[in-house]
Amino acid sequence: MNSARPRRRHLLGAGLGALAAALAGCAGGSGPVPRLRLATGPPGGPYNAFGQALAQALADSGSPLGLVPVTTAASVDNLRRLDEGSVDLALSMADVAEDAALGREPFTREVPVTALARVYVNYTHLLVPAAGPARSVTDLAGRPLAAGAPGSGVQVLAGRLLRTAGLTAGPSPADERQLGLAESAAALRAGTVDAVFWSGGVPTPALTDLARRLPLRFLPLDGYAAELRRRYGPVYTAVTLPAGAYGLTGPVGTIGVGNYLLAREDVAADAVGELLRVVFDRRHDLLREVTAGVRLEPRFAISTGEVPLHPGAVAHYRSVYG
Repeated sequence: MNSARPRRRHLLGAGLGALAAALAGCAGGSGPVPRLRLATGPPGGPYNAFGQALAQALADSGSPLGLVPVTTAASVDNLRRLDEGSVDLALSMADVAEDAALGREPFTREVPVTALARVYVNYTHLLVPAAGPARSVTDLAGRPLAAGAPGSGVQVLAGRLLRTAGLTAGPSPADERQLGLAESAAALRAGTVDAVFWSGGVPTPALTDLARRLPLRFLPLDGYAAELRRRYGPVYTAVTLPAGAYGLTGPVGTIGVGNYLLAREDVAADAVGELLRVVFDRRHDLLREVTAGVRLEPRFAISTGEVPLHPGAVAHYRSVYG
């Protein structure tokens, strides 16, 4: 790994002028190097935090590449913006990214999307008041629950979990409310919903704050991992919310889903390589505000399933890691 570093620096040092030219070419003419637009997520969420941190890391590195984080509703919204060309880069949960690449619902056709890296894993949280009666997903039949904001990956995953558990049809389907994280936490405290779905890093600061104000119970979901994989593919894995997070006295099994950093196919390969250089150089800082105890490693980063790696990403990994 260390033997590759001088070679990488030499190539990057020699190629900054080419990078600027390539980026200007993408903009359709000469002039200032454009700033790539990154679709993130809502304010206060992990995607937004990651995007802001990445933009700052690029600025601090002296890179000629600029980045503008764009606030969005998250995964589904991000893929649609990437497809229409209003952004150049996007963050997305792996299941939504693969749905887009394969043209599966909620997308009506295949979206031409490429991956730069699998950056970290989301943990699915299903939380209820500790004083309430719910001990399992099936106890939520007929009850109001916050199932993610419109256009979010949380909404997609919550719907699939409820469908797998048999709570989207029949005499007592769950009452799904489309609420973002802040609204969901407020609704649970107010008692207007009985449960909240969330997918994010551990700990998620908003839920840590909620747990200080309202004793919580986290319902186990790992028993649905196999069926989710059978229905929707291997993007879903069984993971564990660790004891200590949110005041948990013991681990709770749940569902893990990767998160991808994505790009349009027409983003310059040199720009992708420069972006990934900064991502890996500053990986600990980038993930500090998103999820605890995560290390972004190349063999993890290239595991992007049905979403092909961008040619610039392939070139980066080969030049640096062999």
